[in-house]
Amino acid sequence: MRAITISGFGAEPELSDVSQPSPGPGEILVRLQAAGYNPVDLKIADGMLKDAVDHRFPLVLGSDGAGVVEAVGPGVTRYRPGDQVYGQFQHPDRGLGSYAEYAVAAEDGPVAAMPAGMIPEQAAALPTPATTAAELVETARVDVGTVVLVVGATGGVGEFAVQLAADQGAHVIATAAPGTAAALERLGAAETVDYATGSVPEQVIAAHPDGVDAILDMVTPTSGIEALANLVRPGGTIVSTIFALNPDALAARQITAVNLANRATPERLAAIADMVDASLIRARIERQVPLDEVPAALAAARRGEARGKTVFRI
Repeated sequence: MRAITISGFGAEPELSDVSQPSPGPGEILVRLQAAGYNPVDLKIADGMLKDAVDHRFPLVLGSDGAGVVEAVGPGVTRYRPGDQVYGQFQHPDRGLGSYAEYAVAAEDGPVAAMPAGMIPEQAAALPTPATTAAELVETARVDVGTVVLVVGATGGVGEFAVQLAADQGAHVIATAAPGTAAALERLGAAETVDYATGSVPEQVIAAHPDGVDAILDMVTPTSGIEALANLVRPGGTIVSTIFALNPDALAARQITAVNLANRATPERLAAIADMVDASLIRARIERQVPLDEVPAALAAARRGEARGKTVFRI
């Protein structure tokens, strides 16, 4: 099968022919139709998890994908051939990922059925960013009237966080790149802060001198997180997806601080699919790339040239 692989950590991704996987007991084989790009995919290619999990090379890149069940392994009862599914398909210990024509997943793993009417490209854009955003909103206890600042709002996770927080009835303040304010407002942001015009904390505190109830942060490193944390009222919550927080230090100031790692589940994915089906959230796809152009697209992403959500057509 065709796949985008690396021969070792730090190697350039390339289009390769590799063996098609077979489903084992309790697994499904999925003929992928689309795969979603996430920045963490390149970090994994560079060795982010080399000391945490085993890897087999050549390694197929990617986690998120959507497609049709081709075959099922012994003992599978939840799915059958022909079912449309989406989710996470990363198995580095077997050299498998979602940037490929076929992938495998455990039937009780991070996969779920696609609702009727959802196209594969849309579904592939959802798994990691949408489930992460849902965990962020839940962890921060976002509710009606919560004043929440979303930092990194123009990224994949950020756009879903804005939508989900607004759906909960929160007052959402979103950081915006130049020219993106209108799009974020359409997603549900009540206010936007242009980070290109000045300090985000200074702009937020000028508009909200009493601070905010919650911060959902996808981008701020440890060196800059303190200034943001100062915006949180006592009893509030700040959550980081890049592990920039010191929870103990902030707990002394009556602020709950959480470093959040994505943990997609079938139940969470099914809930996200239902929200999309009900038009409560939507995936904004900026670019669709055929599989043979993926290496060039990844190189552009590494140079910082990519904007918005990119999906690979398979």
